[in-house]
Order: sequence, then structure tokens, then C-alpha cells
Amino acid sequence: MEFFLYVLVGFIGQMIDGSLGMAYGVSCNAFLLSLGIPPAASSASVHAAEVVVTGISGLSHFKFGNVDKALFLRLIIPGTIGGGLGAYVLTQLDGSVIKPYISIYLLLMGFLIIYKGVFKKPQNGERIKRFIIPLAVMGGTCDAIGGGGWGPVVTTTLIAGGNQPRETIGSVNASEFFVSLVESVVFILTLGLTHWMVILGLLIGGIIAAPLAAYLTKRLPVRALMVLVGLLIVVVNTNTIVKAFF
Repeated sequence: MEFFLYVLVGFIGQMIDGSLGMAYGVSCNAFLLSLGIPPAASSASVHAAEVVVTGISGLSHFKFGNVDKALFLRLIIPGTIGGGLGAYVLTQLDGSVIKPYISIYLLLMGFLIIYKGVFKKPQNGERIKRFIIPLAVMGGTCDAIGGGGWGPVVTTTLIAGGNQPRETIGSVNASEFFVSLVESVVFILTLGLTHWMVILGLLIGGIIAAPLAAYLTKRLPVRALMVLVGLLIVVVNTNTIVKAFF
């Protein structure tokens, strides 16, 4: 029964992540940590499953036309550098120390996205393009340290800056494969991999959900996507902040 719970968590996490561009790592990690799995081992397990899941998710987004190829290519190298650094840092330090402060930033971005989704016409995102490299480095670092954060940091900031939601979600999801791959290599070299039942369950659930979530992204209207993304960010990060400070 526990194995099927892991499958369910992987399915739900990827349905959210693949359709809204974030929260696979966040949701899966929250569950694993609640079972008493250490942060580094939990993050390593999630990212091991995520390598395959994000690969299938990325291919699905390409198939449904959700990927901006220029944005996809610009995210890969800085994202993998940040992910590799973050994975190494997590094996040496407690990543939970900085996680609440990342959540405060994301909470503000979430409210901004909701505001833009409700009141403003979608823009072309020209202003945010110059910041893609440092944003991808930060997103990769936060992803490894927090056990999830590539989508929340990168997708949130790009959409808040005016990028088109559907192509942003698809591009960030597709590039996440490379970020997760580098993080997993670092984790394997430093920690090894245990908890194979957890990895397999997350993997199966995520594989089933990946193409369904990519199709959903294609069908949802822009304003609805922005509001859903914003609400998800606000709920997840409010919970993190409350647990950290209260």
C-alpha cells in the first residue's frame, strides 16, 4: 500500500508540475519529509525519479507546441550549473535555513501573477530576457537545496515579468530534464541512492501524468493559467512560511 501511495504522489505532483510549471519537487518532498526521510536523501530520490519524468514531460510539451526553443536553450546551461552547485551544497549544509526566505520571494511573485492574470493584458516578456541567466542559476540552486524550486523560481519570475504562460511552462519543464540530470549525478557521487521503492513509485506516477499534464497546458486559456499558477504559489509558500516562522 505504501508503494501505491508513492505512485499517487508522483502522479499528482506531475499533473500539477506539468500543467502549471511547478511543484513536483515541492509536493513530493513534503510527503517524503513527513515520513521521516532526511532532506538530502529525499531530494536525491525526487530528482532521480524526476530525470525520467521531466524527460517525458519535456517531449510531451514539444509535441503539443508548448516550448519556446530559444528560451529552452538559454535556460539549460545556467540551470545545470546552479543545480550542480545546489546539490553539492545540500550534502554539506541544511538547506531548510534559506528555504523560508525563498518562499517569501515566491509568495510576492504569486500575488503579482494573480494580479496580472486578472487585471492586465499578457505581455511579450521582453524586459525579463536580460535576467534569464542569473535567474536560471538561482532556480537550479534553489531546486537542489529545497528539493524543488526550478519551476517555482523560474516559471514564476518569467510569467510575473510578462512572458507568455503556456510557452514559459513548456520551456521550463523541458529544460528541467537537464537540471535534474546534473543534480542526480552529484547526489549519486556524494550520497549514493537508497529508497528505491520511493523512486520507483514516484517514477511510475509521474510517467503516467506527464503527457496528460502537457495536453492540459495547451488547452487552458492564458488568464486561467496565470491565476492557477499564482494561487498554487501563494498556497504552497504560505504553508512553508507558516511552518518556518510560527
